[in-house]
Amino acid sequence: MNRKMALIFAAIVCLSLLSGFTLNVLAQFSASASSWPMFRGDLLRTGVSFSAGPTTNNTLWKFETDGRVWSSPAVVGGVVYIASLNGTVYALDAATGTQMWKYAIKHQVYSSPAVADGVVYIGSNDHNVYALNASSGLIIWNYTTIDQVQSSPAVANGVVYVGSNDNKTYALDAATGTQMWNFTTGYNVISSPAVAEGVVYVGSFDSNVYALNATSGAQIWKYTTGRGIEPSPAIVNGVVYVGSYDNLTYALDAATGTQIWNATVGGDLCVQSSATVVNGVVYIGGSDEKYVYALNATTGAQIWKYTAGTQVFSSPAVAGNIVYVGGFDNVIFALDAATGTQVWSYTTSGNATTDFIFSPGGEVYSSPAVVDGVLYVGSYDHNVYAFADLPTPSPSPSVSPSSSPTASATPSPTSMDNSFYIIAAAVVIIIIVAAVAAVALSKRRK
Repeated sequence: MNRKMALIFAAIVCLSLLSGFTLNVLAQFSASASSWPMFRGDLLRTGVSFSAGPTTNNTLWKFETDGRVWSSPAVVGGVVYIASLNGTVYALDAATGTQMWKYAIKHQVYSSPAVADGVVYIGSNDHNVYALNASSGLIIWNYTTIDQVQSSPAVANGVVYVGSNDNKTYALDAATGTQMWNFTTGYNVISSPAVAEGVVYVGSFDSNVYALNATSGAQIWKYTTGRGIEPSPAIVNGVVYVGSYDNLTYALDAATGTQIWNATVGGDLCVQSSATVVNGVVYIGGSDEKYVYALNATTGAQIWKYTAGTQVFSSPAVAGNIVYVGGFDNVIFALDAATGTQVWSYTTSGNATTDFIFSPGGEVYSSPAVVDGVLYVGSYDHNVYAFADLPTPSPSPSVSPSSSPTASATPSPTSMDNSFYIIAAAVVIIIIVAAVAAVALSKRRK
């Protein structure tokens, strides 16, 4: 009898654990669809949204800032956070583009904001990392490094990880700004750290990719490329994907730093675009060859390349079956993720120019974010843009006796939609099996 009761109890415990785990996973999927809290969307810097993206270039709104926009948007709680090169951090209503607050740093801001627990974290060329109240824009703290902070912060487990042009990567207490540790590389750290399973991955202009212990800052491994590294690493399925100024994109074993493959992407110049990795494909822009690439994530083999006709410094975002990325010739591209075919494009309001340092034009260095079906991105034309499909009007009811019924087209679900339904089905099956087992054991007990 005790053995039977133990089996029933074990079944109930397993059911509770699995259901709790599943609900947590589903909750994470939902949050991922409705927020983009930092550069590249998450701590792994994957650049993937679990929301569908716009299928047309319909402009929902645009907001004019006080300067060129290099920074990439973060979107949390219905608010878009972004900064201008004039040194102003903005909070905009995600639905309307209405300014909610702004904070003037008064020095150039290349860094993209990270938002966690009601706080906005961002770096500046005045050497500081700032923590601002996400609701009011009031400063909470600032931490001063020795040089410009163009790296974009990552916030994990109450710690802010960010690089500086003083050659260091910092770990700061998210609540107080107190330094917990720093790690010195051989040159500037513009690369934005990725955090996975207690490890911080970051590139440096000393040509190395580093894996650091997230708690202590101790080096776990480093991998040396041919030139400096500006892009952020992306961590997917135990692999680090990162581009280098040596024109190559690398896939490295996340545990050891061993090279798995490399692929030429940057032509004769460099790779500044950070990789987006989803469904076994790496999407990345080429700074010189003027292409957007899709590579096999396992082998590095080219699947397709799209001729953008301009340098691509922006980092792609993937939502559903569409890749979104900005170009140097003022164009925002939407490409079919499977084929590379252009779905739509949009030309910003600035003038095209070849002067990428002092340009007054509309180049798109900013990397898109996709949340709740809306694409957000900044431009050198001083504007922040939001794109969204127009609502589909409800058809008027009509009855025609001679008309034949036709099947309505059903959009194919994204991979995340499939995962959602699979997990939900698994929960139902587990509940049924556990319930049946419990009843059967109870009957046998009697």
